[in-house]
Amino acid sequence: MHPDHPLSLPPPRTGTRKTVGKIVGKTVICSTISLSFLMSGCAVGPDYVRPKIDVPAAFKEQGPWKTAEPGQIDSNHRWWEAYGDPILNDLMDQAAAANQNIRFAEAQYRQAQAAAQAARASFWPAIGYQAGAQRAQTNSNTSGPKLADTYTVGLNASWEADVWGRVRRTVEAGDAGSQASIAQLAAARLSIQATLAQDYLQLRVTDLLKELYARTVAGYVRSLALTTNQYKAGVALRSDVAQAQTQLLTAQAQLIDLDATRNQLEHAIAILTGQSPAAFTLSFAPAPLQATLPQIPTGVPSDLLERRPDIASAERLAAAANANIGVAKAALFPALTLSASGGYSNLAFAQMFDTPSRVWSLGAALAGTLFDGGLRTARTAQAVAAYDASVAQYKQTVLGGFQEVEDNLSTLRVLDQESVVQAQAVEAAQLAERLALSQYRAGTATYLVVVTTQAASLAAQRTAVQLAGRQLVASVALIKAVGGGWRVGDAVPASATVPLARNGNADDALDSNKAGRSAGPAN
Repeated sequence: MHPDHPLSLPPPRTGTRKTVGKIVGKTVICSTISLSFLMSGCAVGPDYVRPKIDVPAAFKEQGPWKTAEPGQIDSNHRWWEAYGDPILNDLMDQAAAANQNIRFAEAQYRQAQAAAQAARASFWPAIGYQAGAQRAQTNSNTSGPKLADTYTVGLNASWEADVWGRVRRTVEAGDAGSQASIAQLAAARLSIQATLAQDYLQLRVTDLLKELYARTVAGYVRSLALTTNQYKAGVALRSDVAQAQTQLLTAQAQLIDLDATRNQLEHAIAILTGQSPAAFTLSFAPAPLQATLPQIPTGVPSDLLERRPDIASAERLAAAANANIGVAKAALFPALTLSASGGYSNLAFAQMFDTPSRVWSLGAALAGTLFDGGLRTARTAQAVAAYDASVAQYKQTVLGGFQEVEDNLSTLRVLDQESVVQAQAVEAAQLAERLALSQYRAGTATYLVVVTTQAASLAAQRTAVQLAGRQLVASVALIKAVGGGWRVGDAVPASATVPLARNGNADDALDSNKAGRSAGPAN
C-alpha cells in the first residue's frame, strides 16, 4: 500500500491506545444508559380500565340510576347535624377523637402510604459509602513474606433500569393501595358514625317508651284506685280489682325491662366514643324527642352513590391487582443494573488522597433466570386470578350498595304509610279507652272491657313510638348507604315526618304528626 494512502498510518502509540480504550468504554456505558432510558418507556402488563358493570336504568323505588364512579371522599361532612340534636353532635366529635376502630384504620392508612413511598424509592439509585483499613501478608518466591496495609475510602452507586416497567407497576399498585386505604378509613368513620347515630336515636326512643309507660302506670294506678273504691262500695267485683292489679304490675314490669335495653345502648355508645361504660352516662331525656327526621329527597342523586367509600376502596383494590399483573410479568424478563464506584486506595494512609490513589469503575450487568420450574409463570397466573377476584368483589360491592339504597328507600316509604295508619289507630284506641272507662263508671260496662281497651291503647301508642324509632334508624341507614353525602337544607321536602309522642296523650302524638306533615322538620 502506498505510504500516502489514508489507511496507511503509523501504529498508534501506547498512550493513544489507552485513550482510545477509555473513549470506547465510556461510549459503551453511555450507550447502555441511553438504551435503558429509551426502553424504560414501555411497561409490560395490561393498562388499567375500570371494570364495567351492567345496571338498570332507574331505581325500583325512586331516583335516577347511574353507573357508580368513586368520587372524592369528604370525611369532614357532618351529616348527622340534619337531625338537630346537639347531644348527638357532641358524641360524634368524641367518637372522631377517641374511637379505636378509627385509630386502627388511620394507622393502616399510614402503613399503606409508607408502602407506596417505599415503592417510589426504586425510581432512584442506591448510593453508599465505604471506608476500610486492612493488613495482609503475602508470600513471594523472590522476596518472601511481605506484610502490607491497605487503606480505602469511596462511594458506590447502583441503579436498576426500569426497562420492563416493574418499578412503575409496583408504584402504581402502591398508589392504588394507598387510595384504597384512605377510602377504607372513610368507610370506618362512616360506619362508626352511623352506628353511633342509630344507637343514640334508639336510646332516645327507649326514653320515649319509658315516658309512655310511666304515664301508663300512673293511669293504671288511678284505675286500680277507682276499682278498689267501687269494690268497697259493693258495686264492683273482686275480679275487677285483681284485673286492675295485674294490669298495673304488668306495665310496671315492662317499664323495668326497658332499663335493660337502655343500659345496653348506653354501653355501646360509650365504647363507640372511646370510653369505659363505667365512666359514661347519658341522662334520661323524656319527650319531646330532640332529634327530628331529616327531609328525605324524592330522588337520590347518582353522585351520592359515587361517594360510597366501600365502592371506592373496592375499585382501587382492583386497580392495584391489575398493576400486580405487570409486576409479575416483568419478572419474566432480564434485569439491567448500572453501577458506578469511585474513591481512593493506597498502601500508605498519608498518601491515600493523592492523585495516583484514585480508583473508579463503571459497569452494566444484565441478569435473568433461565429455568425456575414454572415459578414465574405461576405467579403471573396467580396475579391474574387475584385481579379477577378483585373485579368480582368490586361488582358485588356496587350491587350491594344499590341494594342497601333500595332497601332503605323502600323501608322509609313503607314506614311513612304505616305511620299514617298507626296514628289513626292511636286516635281510635284512645277514644275507645275513654268511652269504656266512662261506661264502666256509669255501670254499663264490665272492667274487662276497660282492661281490653287500655291494653289496645297502650299497644297502639307503643307501636307509634317504635315506628318513629324505625324511621330514624332507617334514615341513618339510607344516609350511610349513599356515603353520608347529604347536606343540611339541600333535600326536597318529605311527604312525612316522624310521629313523636309528647308529655300528653296519643292525641298529641297524632297532632304532632299532622303538624310535621304540613310544616316539615326544621333544619
